[in-house]
This record gives sequence, structure tokens and C-alpha cells, in this order.
Amino acid sequence: MKANITQAAPAPSPAPASPLQASPRPVSSVPAPAQAAASKTIPQPPAATPPAQAASHGLSIDMLERMLEQQPKDPNVWSALGALLRQTGKPEAAIACQRRALEIDQRHVGAWTNLGNVLGDVERYDEAIAAQEHAVVLSGGNASLLSNLVVALRHGCRFERALEILDVALRARPGDASLLWDRALTLLQVGRYAEGFRDYDSRLSLPSYQNRIAEGPMWDGRPLDGKTILLTTEQGFGDVLLTARYVPLVKARGGRVLLECHPELQRLLCGLEGVDGFVHAGTAYPAYDVHCPLMSLPHRLVTTIETVPPPTRLTVPDEAREKAARLVPGNDGTIKVGIIWSGRVTFKDNARRATALSRFLRFLDVPKVRLYSIQKGPPEAALETLGTSTLITPLGPHFNDFADTAAVLERLDLVIMTDSSVAHLAGSLGRPVWNLLQFMPYWVYGDGKVGGGDTTPWYPSMRLFRQTTPGDWDSVFAAAEQVLRQVAALRT
Repeated sequence: MKANITQAAPAPSPAPASPLQASPRPVSSVPAPAQAAASKTIPQPPAATPPAQAASHGLSIDMLERMLEQQPKDPNVWSALGALLRQTGKPEAAIACQRRALEIDQRHVGAWTNLGNVLGDVERYDEAIAAQEHAVVLSGGNASLLSNLVVALRHGCRFERALEILDVALRARPGDASLLWDRALTLLQVGRYAEGFRDYDSRLSLPSYQNRIAEGPMWDGRPLDGKTILLTTEQGFGDVLLTARYVPLVKARGGRVLLECHPELQRLLCGLEGVDGFVHAGTAYPAYDVHCPLMSLPHRLVTTIETVPPPTRLTVPDEAREKAARLVPGNDGTIKVGIIWSGRVTFKDNARRATALSRFLRFLDVPKVRLYSIQKGPPEAALETLGTSTLITPLGPHFNDFADTAAVLERLDLVIMTDSSVAHLAGSLGRPVWNLLQFMPYWVYGDGKVGGGDTTPWYPSMRLFRQTTPGDWDSVFAAAEQVLRQVAALRT
């Protein structure tokens, strides 16, 4: 492939000021590839192949059901059936099958850990943790089962206990990339950034890591002394926006900076300070001296929770602003609220972080509020279920890239959304954004204990509304509506 490098553009003009005034609790207040590690289905005896291996072993639900007709008291078959049902998105049936296996053999280690895995899927974390602990005890401390226990503890927000288990597991397997990755995510969640980022490169050794890794020496953070550094993209668009703030700091180390960039972000990042040239994602890399993945920069630049750099300025092109002016009216006396109810559907944790469009309709009860959908992708189809297109203005079809989205964000008074890349975009632009979070959110949003739980040091304009009970969106939306009513009252 031919290397495709473009030169960086001049710095952008400032964004317009926010029309939203501060409420009693300011709307703009100082505030997941990879989120949580996937739990591992523990191999059973031959009749109970784990779901990850089911295809290669030729097992199917029909086959296991026929086996149960002949062997109704075989716990291995029941557990294998439960594992396959979990894989096909039938968690309640999967739970029932694991329970049936345990009725037959209460000491069946595989059934206990598989039960814990599927209980975690449905956010029954206390039960999931108990099941995983039982499996660990029965196995005599099997390291793979400790890993499953850690995943359950993390999802259940038992972070300190997870770190204790990880210490035990890493003493037995000190170089295990999966355990180091779990420890990195857990440490970051509780704000121990120096330690967490130290382990963060372990992701590069995971079998599940799908991003391209550049060849040659990886930058260690030392002065570049005129060398060329290639910064490579990875994970989601949100993580690129998150780490864009580090690019000027890399440039300050005295080198030539090349940034790999996806086309969806090209216009937005074309004026990014410190970039000497762009490499189109997926093309051959040009010549460089050292490289560094973007998500490794916080460690190279010694980030702590007290020293998180502010977001860097992004480019919003004039043509994108002209389009946005046609889509969103100016000051018309209404409170213009953008909404998003789902992130990218292919993201493995999206089912936990996303919710239903219908929940956002309660905001229309607030005087002067007008809703604008800035949702993209398959979840946009939910708008067609409302029965009318007059209540929520659909803007997603007009967005060709993130620059178009950014221009619209500049004209909205507020964004209320479940977590996705647009939250990082709004935060990077300094726009007021209320991020509605699942029980265990992305580590950027912390554990709910620092700063009262409704802020993140990464985005000063972002306010966080957290689930305090797993899966409970009702209280999250009720809290957001209450604050929105306060905002509306100040606008009268």
C-alpha cells in the first residue's frame, strides 16, 4: 500500500460561546477496546465444550438436547447447553441450564463459573461474584477462574477486592497479559493513573487485540531530538478524541509528528496543534524513527489524575457550520437539547451503556425543551417507532463525519446522552454535555468517589449521571430531568 500523508492545516477559529446559562448546579461542571475484559467460559469434560470452541467441535443446541434425552442427569451436557445459550443471547435460559447442572452436581466447577459469567451478563453482580468465588474455592484457586472472578468484581464495582485478587493471581502468573490488562483497567477506574497506565501496554499482547501494531522501536517518552514519530490510532473514535490533547505535548519533545487518522475524523483534526502530517488509516506507514499508539501516550507523558491535560482545540470547518445553521435554528427562545441513546452497536459493552429512545421523551415535558437526535447508525431506526417526526428532529442523516456533528453541537444548548464517542467530542469542544452512565462505566468516568462522582478531569464541561443500581436507568433519567427543569426555570 502507498503511504498517504497530508500536511496539517492552520489552527482553527474559536467555537461560539454556549447559549446555556449556569443552573444552580452548573450544566458545565468539572467532571469504555477496550472496556471490561470478557469473562472466560471454563472448559468442561468432552461433552461440555466451551462456547468459544463450540463451532470447531461441531456442537449445537440441537445436538446437546438430543444428548440430554439420553443423559438427562449429565451436568456436563447441561452446562455446555447453558454456555451455548449464553452465546446465542438467551441468558435466562442459560442460567436455568447452569442451575440444572448444579442440582445434579453441586461441586461442578465449570457450571459455577459459567453461571457467574451469565449472571454478570444480566447485571446480577452480587450473585455473579458469589458464583465465581464458589468456583475458585472448589478449584483450589485456579488462575483462569480468578480472572473470571476479577471480571465479576469489576462489573460489580468492587474494585479494591478485584485488585486484591489480581495481586494473588499475578504472583502465580506475573507476566500474564490478561491479568495485567484487568489490573490496568481497575487501577484507572479508581484514579490510580500512574500505576494503571504503567500496565496499559499489556493490551498490545492480548490475543483479542485487533489493531495494527507498527514495527520498530516504540517511543519511551524521551526527547525526540528531531526524530520522526508515528502516532497510531486504535480502539474507538472516542479514544482518539480523548488522546488528541497529548499530540502538542509530543511535539514539544522536539520531533516531527505524523498522526494516523480515520477519514471520519480527518476534518476535525486537520488543524490539530503539533501535527506535521497525517497518515490515512489503513494505508502503508511512511518512514519513521519511533512509533507510539495513541492510548499509550498518557503513560509516556506521566499522567496522574491531578495532571490530566485539558482537551485540545479541534477544527470545525466553515462549511460544516453553514450546514449546521440550516439544520438548527439560532436563538428562538427554546432549549435545544441533542440526544443519543446508543453507541456503536458492534462495541461489546454497548448493551450495558445504551438504553431506549423512549426514555428521552420525558424531557419533552420540560417547558421550552426541543429535542434533536444526533444519533447515527442502526439505532436511528428507533425514531420511526414514535409515530411522528415532529417531536424529535433527526439530524443524524445529515452528518458525513465528526466535523458535521461538531458544528451542530456548537448550536445546541445541551447534549443529554448515553456514553459514546460523541460524549468525547462534546467534552473536547467544551460543550455542555450530560453523560448518562451505566453502573460500571468506562474508566475515564472513575468510580463515582472522586469529585462527588458527577465530574471527570478529562472533560470540564461534562456532568455525569450514574446508575447506583445495576441496570436502573429510571433513577438516572429522573435525576437528569430534575436538573433540566432547573435549567428551564432559569430561562424564563
